[in-house]
Amino acid sequence: MRAIQVSRYGGPEVLALTELPTPVPAPDELLVEVSAAGVNYADTHRTDGSYRGGSLLPFVPGVEVVGRGADGRRLLAPIFSGGGYAEEAVIPAARAVEVPDEVSDGQALALLVQGLTAWHVLRNSARLAPGETVVVNAAAGGVGTLAIQLAKFFGAGRVIAVASRPDKRELAINLGADVAVNSSLDSYAEQVLAANDGRPVDVILDATGGKILLAGLEVLAGFGRLVSYGNAAREGRPLVDIGALAEGNQSVAAFWLVPALEYPGGYAEPLAELLRLTANGTISPILGGEYALDQSRHAHEDLLARRTTGKLIIRP
Repeated sequence: MRAIQVSRYGGPEVLALTELPTPVPAPDELLVEVSAAGVNYADTHRTDGSYRGGSLLPFVPGVEVVGRGADGRRLLAPIFSGGGYAEEAVIPAARAVEVPDEVSDGQALALLVQGLTAWHVLRNSARLAPGETVVVNAAAGGVGTLAIQLAKFFGAGRVIAVASRPDKRELAINLGADVAVNSSLDSYAEQVLAANDGRPVDVILDATGGKILLAGLEVLAGFGRLVSYGNAAREGRPLVDIGALAEGNQSVAAFWLVPALEYPGGYAEPLAELLRLTANGTISPILGGEYALDQSRHAHEDLLARRTTGKLIIRP
């Protein structure tokens, strides 16, 4: 079968198209013919060797797939050990979820890593209460576009989207954000406060890290929560002053999806809700582009350059 393999750590240039044997499923796994694989920032971190937990070389990237099983069912599943950028993949049988006909491959993949992340950071990390103000950094990304819609569905009083370009800010408004502001670091705090009528905000969702994360702390209200779920800026983990947090009764939480799926109610239930909300049109996952298997390098390049919006997928 054709697959993308990483034999050395590096940038998108190390993604190499190759021929590999068809994987053999274990008793608790299923073999699927991959119809689409999702592209995530985590894939770029695995490729350059910076991912939490690491990946042993060589490996096939791709941690989420939609494919047909031997019985013909259309299945969605995460494969955190990798293997998605390939014509065939093995998935854990216990994690396989059947996809409704009303949900496309790209939509389903958007719900798996990004959708579950958006659901958990709002529900379990931020513990959003009705009427609260939510700031979504990187609002035009895969998680951000879903977080905007879910925040409104969960009862947020105001959603403030932060994005780098006018077209991305327009997308955020079309998805339900009340206000969209520029992500310029120099004026971040000023813009966010102005967007909330001069008042501090209750919740900030941040996938950027670095200086933007620290700027967010300047605009948190008392008992406000900032949730960090990524480090797209690759600036390292900023030091947070616990004393300063105590003075404002503020909280900083960190989220990683992999262990969250093992918690009771952490996987099947929220994913079923996301699929149902998508099938009935309540939320609309945004698709950011399709790439052939031999274009995987370009998918990573576009993602890292922030040229994309929404969910990127690879079609083997």
